[in-house]
Amino acid sequence: MEHSTIETNRPPWGILSILMIGAFISMLNETLLNVALPSIINDLDVSPSTVQWLSTGYMLVNGVMIPATAFLIQKYTVRRLFLTAMVLFLIGTVLAGFATDFSVLLGARMVQASGAAIMMPLLMNVMLTSFPAEKRGAAMGLFGLVFIFAPALGPTLSGWLIEHYDWRMLFHLVSPIAAIVLLIAIFLLKDNKKSVEIRLDFLSFFLSTIGFGGLLYGFSSAGNKGWDSPEVYLTIAVGAIAIIIFIWRQLKLEVPMLNFRIYKYPMFSLSSAISIVITMAMFSAMLLLPIYVQSIRGISPIKSGLLMLPGSILMGIMSPITGKLFDKYGGRILAVTGLTITIITSYFLSTLTLHTSYTELMLIYSARMFGMSMVMMPVMTNGLNQLPARYYPHGTAMNSTLQQVSGAIGSALLVTIMSNRTKTHATDIAASTMKHLTSKPTPAELAEIQHQIGMKAMLEGINDSFLVSVGIACIALILAFFIKRTKQAEDVQENGTDKKIVNKLAENN
Repeated sequence: MEHSTIETNRPPWGILSILMIGAFISMLNETLLNVALPSIINDLDVSPSTVQWLSTGYMLVNGVMIPATAFLIQKYTVRRLFLTAMVLFLIGTVLAGFATDFSVLLGARMVQASGAAIMMPLLMNVMLTSFPAEKRGAAMGLFGLVFIFAPALGPTLSGWLIEHYDWRMLFHLVSPIAAIVLLIAIFLLKDNKKSVEIRLDFLSFFLSTIGFGGLLYGFSSAGNKGWDSPEVYLTIAVGAIAIIIFIWRQLKLEVPMLNFRIYKYPMFSLSSAISIVITMAMFSAMLLLPIYVQSIRGISPIKSGLLMLPGSILMGIMSPITGKLFDKYGGRILAVTGLTITIITSYFLSTLTLHTSYTELMLIYSARMFGMSMVMMPVMTNGLNQLPARYYPHGTAMNSTLQQVSGAIGSALLVTIMSNRTKTHATDIAASTMKHLTSKPTPAELAEIQHQIGMKAMLEGINDSFLVSVGIACIALILAFFIKRTKQAEDVQENGTDKKIVNKLAENN
């Protein structure tokens, strides 16, 4: 199916609508649970380090499954993949909603993740093959609504539900929607793509699992356990070695699980580099602003979520508009403009004080999201446009995988900088404060002084992390000047097996 629609003027909007709704609820689910973690700690009597596995485990399953989606998209029909993904997602959601034990909840969450991991690469691949390059920006703008707005809506919706209901309502709300989408897909989702006889290389899948799983776990753990923890640096080392062997094997295989030859196309390589850098920078506000708002300013989780909501809505509204602008003007002017706004607003966030107003925070964050809306989808689409059609599954899988990994690296880097700089500032502020004391403080006064020192030190640590994110975004801005409008490259076969696969795909049209 997806190889035939590219030649027509009638994109399969029915199929795309079903896929987008399914992808929306799976992406929404990814961030829906974050605000509920304290409630789960109290209800199921688990430690914070244990409950964090609900997020870490979900991310790890995504990181393991996404690289395999390139193989799955080539081998199976859209209908079969989507139905399988929705069944897994629905089973996980229902089990999680009725879980009374943490191990059951964690297992259900990971089943959810196995279904969700297939959704986004599948949707992006269908979008790419359903529209010609000159109309692809507007189409990918609609995709951006799912990619951006769903995870951004999660914390706000979750905060409201947690204030009024039990945490299980988060799953009970999603379950009937997932069931309806599944039923609609069973009756309405059709495609004509035939199965392609290729086999999964299990050694590649094993190496991919160890490699990407190791990197994601290692970098995700670094923020809490520190870089000197053997669990962190050994896991990262094993993951890095496995990925090197994985890449070497993919380049040797006639039919690779994930084809790294896509990096011989310069604009795709450039788009990957920019996406990695901007994803790392993007996590600064998503990660550090809630810490500032809740831990330093004492603002409630629901108000913290509401603070970020206007920016997320603005980013969602801008996504289709940005897509149309991309079709007309190309990616470079959008990326340069968006990154300039991102750098300026990130700098403002590096000058936070103990008295920065709620309104000012909302405006700065919204302006930052406005800038981000001009970067992610245009850059990604411009890179994918250069790939031959048979490389689309590999390009979409690679982009999704790199976003997972770069997000984990960015989070670990920024949390580490914040923690280290907080300690340094605490020592300096304490020395300065004690030097200016005229009399020995009482125990109560000393406790208050220590509290104030801790708050000021954390504030400066957060500001330093935001300043680093400014530097990271500057790297992306420099790279953005090299973006060129792309044309689809000629589909040159590297070997006989590839040729057989392409001929088989051509027969399906």
